[in-house]
Order: sequence, then C-alpha cells, then structure tokens
Amino acid sequence: MSENRTKKKGKSKRGRPPKHGGYSLLIKGELPENRKYIRRYLTAVREGLIQDLGPTEEDLTTAQLVLIDRIVTKLGVVRCIEEYIREHTVMTGARLSPSLRESYLAYNNSIRLDLAALGINKRNKEAILTPYEITEKENGHNKRVK
Repeated sequence: MSENRTKKKGKSKRGRPPKHGGYSLLIKGELPENRKYIRRYLTAVREGLIQDLGPTEEDLTTAQLVLIDRIVTKLGVVRCIEEYIREHTVMTGARLSPSLRESYLAYNNSIRLDLAALGINKRNKEAILTPYEITEKENGHNKRVK
C-alpha cells in the first residue's frame, strides 16, 4: 500500500520573501527583530492615550482599554508597513507595493474610527484667567463687570 504513495518532500529552504512584519505582530504579538525600536513608540502612544482619557488606567472603562489596545496593535502594523516601505520602495513595477495596496489604508481608517469612538479631540488649551475671572467663575457669574 505504501509503495503507491509518493514521498513527502521536506520543507522548502526558500521560504517566503521578507515582509514588513505586521503579520508577526498580529499573530505572535511580537515585533520582528529589525523593528524592536517601534515598541518604544507604541508604549508611548498607549501611555499618552491613557493619560488623555484617564489620567490613569484605573480611571478607564474596560471598553476604553480594549479600544486603546486595538489602536496600539493596528498602529504597530501600520508602523511596520511604513518602515518596510522606507527601506524598500513604494512601487513594485507600475503598481503600488502590495503592503500599501492591500491593507495600509484600511488599518489607518480603522485607527481613525477607533480614536473617534474614544472621543479623542484636539486638546483645549486652558486659558489663563485673571483673579477676577477665577472669582467670577467660582461664584457662578457669567457676566464680566467692566
């Protein structure tokens, strides 16, 4: 019976060509060796988002934390794609590089939608109030006496 079967070939030594590394981040949760520096950026972004909404992680809802973690993961994929494109090229022949063509815009749009769901807006700079305005605000007066 086993005489009719063909022998299995061993794994190919070729493998697939090097890619941007976003897949490794999504599947394994790891950045490729040549992209480890992106982790500092992603950590700073996560901390910044928590501070913008929190100011601590304990002040956030579970849904906010889930959105922040999804944003950071997607941002990691986007950064891997951007670094790959910087090292290689935007175009493959007459076409846009597959990394950009297939998912780059979708990830960026998804990040934008997640940020909107979190309610991230431009920071409002606190106006410097005069002592009179502070007193007025504390007393609930809306009109300013000249």
